[in-house]
Amino acid sequence: MQFANPRRAALGVALIAATALVAPPAQGAFAAPPGSARAAATPVSVSVNARAGLATVPATALGVNDAIWDTTLGTDAVADLLGDAGVKMIRYPGGSYADIYHWETHTAPGGYVAPNTDFDTFMASARRTGAEPMIIANYGTGSAGEAAAWVRYANVTKGYQARYWTIGNENYGNGHYGSAWEADDHTDLSPTQYANEVVAYADAMKAVDPTIKVGAVLTMPANWPDGLVGTGDSATWNRTVLSIAGPHIDFADVHWYPGGGNAAEALGKTQYLDDSIYALRQQINSYGGADAGRLGISLTELNVGVGQNTQPGAIFLADAYAGLIANGVFTVQWWNVHNGIGTPSTVAGQTDYNDFGLLSSGNCTADNSVCEPPLNTPFAPYHALKLLSSFIHPGDQMIRAGTSDPLVTAHAARRPNGDLAVLLINKDPAAARDVALDYSGYTPSSAAPVVLTYGNGDTAIHSGSASTLPPYSLTLLTLKSSSGASPKAPTRLAASAVTDRTATISWSGGPDAAKYEIYRANGAVSEQLGETSGTSFTVHNLQPGRRYTVNVLARDGAGNQSWSSAPLTFTTGAPATSTCTVKFADTNDWGNGYVGQIDITNTGAAPLNGWTLAYTWPTTWQSVSSGWSATWTQTGTGVRVTSDATLAANGGTASVGFVGSYSGPNLFPVAFTLNGTLCSIA
Repeated sequence: MQFANPRRAALGVALIAATALVAPPAQGAFAAPPGSARAAATPVSVSVNARAGLATVPATALGVNDAIWDTTLGTDAVADLLGDAGVKMIRYPGGSYADIYHWETHTAPGGYVAPNTDFDTFMASARRTGAEPMIIANYGTGSAGEAAAWVRYANVTKGYQARYWTIGNENYGNGHYGSAWEADDHTDLSPTQYANEVVAYADAMKAVDPTIKVGAVLTMPANWPDGLVGTGDSATWNRTVLSIAGPHIDFADVHWYPGGGNAAEALGKTQYLDDSIYALRQQINSYGGADAGRLGISLTELNVGVGQNTQPGAIFLADAYAGLIANGVFTVQWWNVHNGIGTPSTVAGQTDYNDFGLLSSGNCTADNSVCEPPLNTPFAPYHALKLLSSFIHPGDQMIRAGTSDPLVTAHAARRPNGDLAVLLINKDPAAARDVALDYSGYTPSSAAPVVLTYGNGDTAIHSGSASTLPPYSLTLLTLKSSSGASPKAPTRLAASAVTDRTATISWSGGPDAAKYEIYRANGAVSEQLGETSGTSFTVHNLQPGRRYTVNVLARDGAGNQSWSSAPLTFTTGAPATSTCTVKFADTNDWGNGYVGQIDITNTGAAPLNGWTLAYTWPTTWQSVSSGWSATWTQTGTGVRVTSDATLAANGGTASVGFVGSYSGPNLFPVAFTLNGTLCSIA
């Protein structure tokens, strides 16, 4: 994050001006406000599936950013507010300031450093909050030696046990790809230079304290400059950094500011998260070295594009944090604790100060026409974060949940004591929703759930209704289980011998398991693929080029079912041999579109007098804008490429090209048919 001044954030790209959605604020805890509508007479179906386990919630999950230009950084008032919101990780010294900050002298040449914001003050405040630090070492104007000295001071001299350190902030924003906001004194601004320096930093820092975890800066898939290859480079930023630095680091660090032209569009951006984290994990596994599976993912800057201080900010925070944590991100950190007033507007009937902070800075516009509430007044996202701390606790397992209404989102978590928490988000600014919940693999007790709600215009979390979601609201249900003891859940799932049609799943079981059940997650519904008394199972009749997520559950001799295993995701491919081969390549990418090339080879013994190549995009936001050297058509996500030309036998080839566009993660197809025959991949 870069700053135009110490209190105002500039995102490095212009923010799209907000178009406010105006609707009356919620007036009651249990029903829609007077005069507001209900979307439908039929309740929204909510499915909670305990058989489809997701990631386990880490202790560091709920995080925020703090900064040396914030005069309140070390105050007890702020530390206590963050502690009350359940914050467990705080990032320091503050976005792009990290690349000009020198910890020993507590200076940031070219920037403002507030009094009483030095490292020791920050650590005292973090300890009062009950949060771990994540510290950004100065890459832009610092050195590996300076970073190693910081580790020595923190963990050897002071005994702070600061475990998490990242090398720089948004270092791809140093001008190498055109846009420049991140300080970088290196002559070479390439990802290769950054990666080599990360190795030097990590080695020097771990020589002081080998227990620390070091992260490298990557870019979020489908966010600039993902997909771009800079002048003189042979690969993208992520591929280059991972290929060189992967074996030396412990996690990849990304930021996400998805923007949005209006509140509805901004809130819809969370639909990309599953595929974004999947794509990032694929990049890590492909380029991060032989043991890349050990690398974690942190998302250390996050904010919404519209309504930062009002209900869109609260809804986006809750939805994005829950989705990211469910996908295994070990910490999510809001930008920022304080940030300062921007250009005020009205969003859903509430004054939005265009302030990226969780808490009010208490300042006014330049002409004093609009002033924020008093210093440290919580904005709506703060209350959402506080509700999240009631929703998920370290050690909980996130489980799949879904709804029948695109404007209602559900997240769920199962607790070690058997409780189940369900977070329901109504993204409709005008209409309430009645809901009906259904559970798979979980039986709630007859006791009434505890219900907490945070609605549009509310100043605090309050009791709510288990059956009605107010407009623009967050509702948390906590239920008790009627189930007793259960066997140990399977662990260490792995896929092997994955082909176009089959995959073998293996796992580690427990001594109390009589058999195991294998489930495939299909949205919020699980399809049982089979069962076995062993610890491996081969799944047949899979579809080529499709992503599958499976879970394994154990049953003991009495029929008691375990918790779900963590999920295992794999993608089927193409046959090893066929009468055709296809090579798909992205030859020139600019961030939301690219030039693609497909090379087709007929390896069969007979010529093809006219041919049709067919494939399916993995997501709904990918398309062909134009194509050449054949006739291109797209229906839904399916693409057909046809030609009257002849492909000669035993090696006849054709090359076709297209311009592709995408608005989310650009996942490439991996299964192609030629005249109905499934091809191998070159």
